[in-house]
Amino acid sequence: MELHIRNITKTYSNGVKALGNINLTIPAGMFGLLGPNGAGKSTLMRTLATLQEPDEGSITLGNLDVLNQKEEVRQTLGYLPQEFGVYPKVSAEELLDYFAVLKGITNGASRKEVVESLLRQTNLWDKRKQQLGGYSGGMRQRFGVAVALLGNPKLLIVDEPTAGLDPAERVRFLNLLSELGENSVVILSTHIVEDVSELCTNMAIINKGRILLEAEPLQAVASLKGRIWRKLIDKQTLPQLEQEHKIISAKLLSGRTMVHIYSPEHPGGGFEPVEPDLEDVYFSTMTGNYTPALQQLKTEEANA
Repeated sequence: MELHIRNITKTYSNGVKALGNINLTIPAGMFGLLGPNGAGKSTLMRTLATLQEPDEGSITLGNLDVLNQKEEVRQTLGYLPQEFGVYPKVSAEELLDYFAVLKGITNGASRKEVVESLLRQTNLWDKRKQQLGGYSGGMRQRFGVAVALLGNPKLLIVDEPTAGLDPAERVRFLNLLSELGENSVVILSTHIVEDVSELCTNMAIINKGRILLEAEPLQAVASLKGRIWRKLIDKQTLPQLEQEHKIISAKLLSGRTMVHIYSPEHPGGGFEPVEPDLEDVYFSTMTGNYTPALQQLKTEEANA
């Protein structure tokens, strides 16, 4: 099953153009939608989740028309929004059972089996009697996944799921998402590059409502090989360096600044080559340097 997004646009009443002619083909497995806050990720996720209408365009999930068959889509949809509320004085087991009824699982024995299975899958079974108000951020996120998985959805949407989680909770959560991507279309919307690099076999980068890049992460990284260079500099020399090179990122490191630049050839000046990673792909794309690199790679392959 594939999700096809064609020519989706959305402009809000205040004049903000949240989405501009979005086109994506998303296969089964983990798909990363990567972009900064305000890029249009949540607008696209809410549209896919049938919570708002686009101005133009079409979306199909297999044989389903997402925009015109909302009820059918909701029967096979799981959605974990960036922020969701829970009843703090209700246990996880009680609330999940309630949501299961809303999902149409009315047989008591079947519902009990489903609730237990999902709480075990999300590693919450031992805390099933605990009130949700006492859950950590990571535990609440895992409970949200349990709710989203009711009904064995074919499309699972998770919006900024690891924001605010501590490192241990983040690893547990990402491992859970990785397991889910084996049988469904799972869209991970995030601004955290590491989430995509560790999980997703396909990805897109979005900014200002437009898709800047759609690629396989490993292929995208490979296309930058030999084109990323780094140098440790004093912060006050950064403005001059910006005049001379295509800087894609600059990070503080032990009181100095580590600069990564894009250049097809050795830039000299004390720069050293560095193996690119997905963060370099992300910053190269955001600064407008990635597309020429990919085009050059394709030209080289065609002439080989």
